[in-house]
Amino acid sequence: MALTGIFLILFLVVHVGLNACIWNATGENSDHGLMFNTAANFMGSMVVIRILEIGLFVFIFLHVIQGIMLVMYNKQKRNIGYSVPYGNRGSKWYSRSMGLLGTLILLFLILHWINFWVPSRFTGVNGVDGQPLEMELADGEKIHNLFALMQITFQNLWVVIIYVLGCISLAYHLLHGFNSAFRTLGVHNPKYMKLIQSIGYGFSIIVPFVFAMMPISFYLGWVS
Repeated sequence: MALTGIFLILFLVVHVGLNACIWNATGENSDHGLMFNTAANFMGSMVVIRILEIGLFVFIFLHVIQGIMLVMYNKQKRNIGYSVPYGNRGSKWYSRSMGLLGTLILLFLILHWINFWVPSRFTGVNGVDGQPLEMELADGEKIHNLFALMQITFQNLWVVIIYVLGCISLAYHLLHGFNSAFRTLGVHNPKYMKLIQSIGYGFSIIVPFVFAMMPISFYLGWVS
């Protein structure tokens, strides 16, 4: 559980860095999504990245299955609750709700795959009129215009709300999971744990916040 979690944390670093390229499409010098589309095309066409993508899905499903098994195991071990509930004195509510938070994140991921991953890999990136969304590079190569697809998708307020809620669930999931993963791997030295906790808190806030700002930025027209 810890190893798959750390792998997914590393993936989040790459994914948030790539998606942050959308903010190069702001102001008078907007590139209209050129940097983002170029980076997305590179990630989607490079053989090594495509192989790693398969590993990513394997790790996601392993993490989900391990989480379900862990929840079931814990319930079997203690099917009768404590007579005196400790609440947040014993553990934070998000630590006790990892199964629920993980389920909400999985539902968010399914929507995300339907909106972006499936079109970019299988069905084609098309606009509302069914016409392909493409961008032509300086050398004449035509690539998927995922930036334009994001513009269209995030004009729907309900989609934006679901994405933001998914990011909030991710933040709380990481608040427990980041530190817990390193503890599981044997990092117990107080000096290192303070550093890891600080990094974990920062990561758990900054990364989901940046992800949440992407649909908000499109909806409010901050990027174009």
